[in-house]
Amino acid sequence: MDLLLAPFVEVYRYALEPIAPFTWFGLSFSTLDVAAALRTCIALRQIKEQYYAHHLAKKRGSNEAAIQDIEHRSFVRDVSAALMVVFGGEAITGPALGAPCSFMISGKGPAFYTAIQAVVDRIPVIPAPSLFGELPVSILDGFTRAFLLCSLVPPMIVDHSSEAVSTSPWSLLVTAIITANGGWFFVNMFSFLQPYALTITTPPELMPNGWTATDLWCAPLITGLYALLTHAQPFWADAHAVVSGWLGAAGSEKVQPVDPEYARALCAAVLAVMFTTRTIKTFGFAQAKVKPVTGPKTKVQ
Repeated sequence: MDLLLAPFVEVYRYALEPIAPFTWFGLSFSTLDVAAALRTCIALRQIKEQYYAHHLAKKRGSNEAAIQDIEHRSFVRDVSAALMVVFGGEAITGPALGAPCSFMISGKGPAFYTAIQAVVDRIPVIPAPSLFGELPVSILDGFTRAFLLCSLVPPMIVDHSSEAVSTSPWSLLVTAIITANGGWFFVNMFSFLQPYALTITTPPELMPNGWTATDLWCAPLITGLYALLTHAQPFWADAHAVVSGWLGAAGSEKVQPVDPEYARALCAAVLAVMFTTRTIKTFGFAQAKVKPVTGPKTKVQ
């Protein structure tokens, strides 16, 4: 298993090294940070352009006054959406855990995403999501999401000053699901990506079968898997021993934890498979049935 995971471990080591030109200014942004920021901002623009095209077609095809007028987008609104996606979950879990949020300590992260959003806004054309466009970034999503769920979320709980929190597996799983999905929840609830004025609406997570979304349930699953393998809390060490016993792998010796780098690499591989499967399911057959849209492409930024 270690041999199979070694490439993932090496990719992480390389991707997490600080890179120029950020190092020239004493900033520690890495290749993974840049890739994650570009992926997030590009995905947000793709969603906005899809919503714009759908709403425009709906408005042109109907005379109903109830259909909202299209509102000119501002850069501040787009940046606010990006920052909410990235830091919205932390803004909930931080105060709940009595810990300061990262964006309240340093402005480097918000400034970085603001700059990336400005760059993405100036790209002339962003292709619409498709099978062959989403497959490579599904693997990237596996790496970036695993870093969040394995390297950023667990320390928030394990290193907590309260023993009741630091040893609670429930606190760990709840923090994972809120941190990973809280930002998207509020972006969708307040219609930040829609082409019309901000409106409160039911987010997809609260719609029928919304709980089945991969992004929602993979957060506690992956954080739990990482905690199980690394014995992040006493509960997970005991659970690892029980699972090993069920699998017939437990002997007289105590079950040893897995190296955190290899545990994170396994989580990244699992997530990459999940996201790739979702991409194939979403675009594999549907795109062959969709006829290309004729006419000029409208840029909404």
